[in-house]
Amino acid sequence: MRGLKEHAQTRFFACFALALSATAGVAFAGNLLTLYLFYEILSLSTFPLVAHHQDGEARTGGRKYLTYLLATSIGLVLPAMIITYQLTGTLEFSSAGVYGDAVKPATLTVLMLLFLFGFAKSGLMPFHSWLPGAMVAPTPVSALLHAVAVVKVGVFCNLRVITGIFGIDLISRTNLDVLICTIAGFTVVVSSLIALSQDNLKRRLAFSTVGQLAYIILGAGVAKTLAVQGSMMHIAMHAFGKITLFMCAGAIFVATGKKYISQMTGLGRRMPLTMFAFFVGSLSVIGLPPAGGFLSKWQMVVGAVGSELQWVMLIYLISSLLNAAYFFPIVYKAFFCTEEEAKFHGPMNEAPIAAMLPPLITATGCIILFLCPGFFLKLAQLAVGGV
Repeated sequence: MRGLKEHAQTRFFACFALALSATAGVAFAGNLLTLYLFYEILSLSTFPLVAHHQDGEARTGGRKYLTYLLATSIGLVLPAMIITYQLTGTLEFSSAGVYGDAVKPATLTVLMLLFLFGFAKSGLMPFHSWLPGAMVAPTPVSALLHAVAVVKVGVFCNLRVITGIFGIDLISRTNLDVLICTIAGFTVVVSSLIALSQDNLKRRLAFSTVGQLAYIILGAGVAKTLAVQGSMMHIAMHAFGKITLFMCAGAIFVATGKKYISQMTGLGRRMPLTMFAFFVGSLSVIGLPPAGGFLSKWQMVVGAVGSELQWVMLIYLISSLLNAAYFFPIVYKAFFCTEEEAKFHGPMNEAPIAAMLPPLITATGCIILFLCPGFFLKLAQLAVGGV
């Protein structure tokens, strides 16, 4: 951004820092009210980032982004919090849950739906349209939105509600696990099918994000300790993989000005390092070794095997196949095409080092997380234990 001398850089970086601070606030929240307040701060601080370019497309995307997130959080989460406090007298997180057996199953179902769809940053359908619309933002913001902070805050909030407000045992006893897995499974499959039809690289990555977020909620919905642990690990594993992919998209645009997949045939000969990083990031998102995403997805699959929701295994299989179907052709055509098919000729010409180095670092991180997953595994175990 500095190299291109973009406007309003002070505002951009100030809002970026505030967004990261709000994300940390959500992570450290000890109760539902504090979590909700930081969630809203994140929504407001990222709006100027989405609308940064200040053209018509950016303003439209920004308004859509803010409308979806504020309307759902105020209209759905806030009433659910008020009802929860009236029923239980507390909003503190507890590994045993707060509702107990006195609350009727119908009430629990309504509250679960309010929380699931109210935290719309998680991108569950039909409240997912803000994600592709936010692709008008600069690439660093796209990485922030779709890999690290915003969407992960959405699924983190849902996981905190599932484990700390309802409790895993209550979800299993009241068949809420079927409700959660049905909604998440539908989102996984449909978003992956939509991603297959996208020629714009960032939009394909955006719909991939929708599916991966639902994948995390699907793991938590199984309501088995190992599956929930895997879903929490996948927050970090997917973050490394997806931020690599978005930064590769940014590097490609900086170096070539191309943003459509159909224009990238033969790109691996011109930008081999960038496309290799893209390949590693793809492996992590698909869930294949030697990338960290394999470990988290494996835990979710093993957790599902030990549950009564055997049909979830089919969702996992379909999801992985669709992930491979919309990522591998990009890499294959970049490296293995004929001279006649190639859109790029001449010597290697990577993006400037400031654009090329970050995805190489995060791609390396994907592999390191496969070899040394202990840190995030311990965090996931602590989270499932209610710490």
